[in-house]
Amino acid sequence: MKKYLLKRFFMSIITLWAIVTITFFLMHSVPGNPFAKEGKMPPTVYQNLQRKYGLDKPKSEQYVIYLKNLLRGDFGDSMKSRVETVNDMIERGFPISAYLGVEALLIALVFGPVLGALAALFQNKVPDYISMIIAIIGISVPSFIMGTVFIQFIAKNVSWIPIGGWGEFRHTILPAIALSLMPLAYIARLMRSSMLEVLGQDYIKTAKSKGLSKSTVILKHAVRNAILPIVSVLGTLISNLLVGSFVIEKIFGIPGLGAFFVNSIVSRDYTLIMGTTIFYSIILIIMLLLVDISYVLIDPRIRLTKEGR
Repeated sequence: MKKYLLKRFFMSIITLWAIVTITFFLMHSVPGNPFAKEGKMPPTVYQNLQRKYGLDKPKSEQYVIYLKNLLRGDFGDSMKSRVETVNDMIERGFPISAYLGVEALLIALVFGPVLGALAALFQNKVPDYISMIIAIIGISVPSFIMGTVFIQFIAKNVSWIPIGGWGEFRHTILPAIALSLMPLAYIARLMRSSMLEVLGQDYIKTAKSKGLSKSTVILKHAVRNAILPIVSVLGTLISNLLVGSFVIEKIFGIPGLGAFFVNSIVSRDYTLIMGTTIFYSIILIIMLLLVDISYVLIDPRIRLTKEGR
């Protein structure tokens, strides 16, 4: 297993380097300049700004300098903010985005498997139909549309639920639910198909023939094996929740990292674009690595296969 984890670690480093390199050169290849919209800027001021942020140097030299700073954990100074560095913005905005993302993830992980399991256990019956209708709505309707619907029909009619803002738990209720619907629906459908497959396996029939109770068979044997596919996609789901929160944060006026990311693209803030992209890439890579580890720990058969490599 150590050999497998070491291999995955080096693959993660290579993946991160590729993301940094592609993002850097792709961003600098787009026509335009971060200071092009500053109005009628005197040439000397423009040149000083170019020199301050190293934009007057060749692209290859800028790339090497950026990599050196990145290895020290320095994402650089924002080209638009005069008071905060990119590190400061990430430090201030990410905890808010992470809190919202974790809350949405918990909702999805609690209700998604339950809906999927009920749909499988009551196949072609009312619970199955209800669960799949919820899943279809969650997958088909984007989260920002659900957020708008929640504001229109819930927040405006329920006084204790605010339309937007941040500071109390009640501010997170509607955005977290809106953000959780897509992963919840995906997990429910995945759990249903996986559960149906597991329930038809021979070892389930053997467990029943041994006289084990229905709840024991379902919880100890069926659910444990049916939930493995969900574990394998958790890393992607978590990253989607974090990225998907950008629009939700905008709709509900939440001061998370999404606002910085959107504004950096509009204003062509190179360093902030690079910083937020790399930061989220690191999170995604770490999540995928943790999912691999948890997947091996859950299923001993996979552990033996991995160790044999």
